[in-house]
Amino acid sequence: MQKTIIEVKDLVKNYGSFQAVKGISFDVYEGEIFGLLGPNGAGKSTTLEIIETLREKTGGSVLVDGFNLDKDANEIKKLIGVQLQTSGYYPGLNLTELIRLFSGLYNREVDPMELLKTVNLEEKAKARYKELSGGQKQRFSVATTLINEPKIIFLDEPTTGLDPQARRNLWELVRNIRSRGTTVIITTHYMDEAEYLCDRVAIIDSGKIVALDTPSKLIDNLLSTGFERPVQVKQANLEDVFITLTGHALRDE
Repeated sequence: MQKTIIEVKDLVKNYGSFQAVKGISFDVYEGEIFGLLGPNGAGKSTTLEIIETLREKTGGSVLVDGFNLDKDANEIKKLIGVQLQTSGYYPGLNLTELIRLFSGLYNREVDPMELLKTVNLEEKAKARYKELSGGQKQRFSVATTLINEPKIIFLDEPTTGLDPQARRNLWELVRNIRSRGTTVIITTHYMDEAEYLCDRVAIIDSGKIVALDTPSKLIDNLLSTGFERPVQVKQANLEDVFITLTGHALRDE
């Protein structure tokens, strides 16, 4: 039986009279890649930020590896790694210096070259962050989530703006991280990415979960309704599930 490492029950987040998250519940299993999908404004980022201890919830409960968010937020912070955005780095420091900086903040002894090797950036050890390509920046961003040897890492749209090859490289990196036993929570607007990477996905729309299962099962469920793609294409994919359930184009603002 799979161990539940994250348990979310009846989670609510209100901003004044606006309810961004409307009582959602889901579990994440230890060692899986779990996708949280939804159109912009659906509530997925708010949900992740609550689990990451970055945003206060209005109601409901969150347990992370047995720790209650209300009582043990500091313990949860020790267990997780959160992908930083570009603004989180000093552009003038090289990668080795940045790793040493972050390892000091975590009070960890980290070998910068070993960590860079994990994300295939050892040859860029003396390069400054601002000198990296888009794909290299994203791989380094993922590397920084691993400094505190977390049980769970959160990746928020990690391949946005990357070329196809860089995207595929990052996919393999994420799968390699999972193969070491780390649980990965990912948000993405790319349905092919979710279909390839995720063991299970939850699709959120207007603050509610409208579907939660493996990508394969969600596709089979859609096909069982008689769904067929236009232009004589008979097989559906996760993108079809997403648009059918939410009614939103993937880049809908």
